[in-house]
Amino acid sequence: MSIGSRIAALRDERGWTQEQTAGELGISRAALSHYEKNRREPDTETLSKFADLFKVSIDYLVGRTLNPHTTLTDDIREFVDELELSNDELLEKYSLSVDGRKLTAEETRRFIAFVRAERQMN
Repeated sequence: MSIGSRIAALRDERGWTQEQTAGELGISRAALSHYEKNRREPDTETLSKFADLFKVSIDYLVGRTLNPHTTLTDDIREFVDELELSNDELLEKYSLSVDGRKLTAEETRRFIAFVRAERQMN
């Protein structure tokens, strides 16, 4: 299913007109029509607006998942935005992995050190 088809289906499920939906998004009805008919693809900002409006993930809109409701709540989004990897308690509670393998405590410390060193060079 294409982005446009998903957008149209989500709008139809809610019984919204193109005019109503476009107004909520701050775009023209013609632009929405182009998106729904796959004549144009929404930019990242507009795609985010669609996801927020329909309360679905961007991954769902672009066809990467069939589960439309895998979205972050505001609380989780705030937590993730403020996550500090150097907090030992946090590192004990959550595990980080690369290529499906859990990082050891030493690998995690080296990862954090690498990021800090790279930041100092820039």
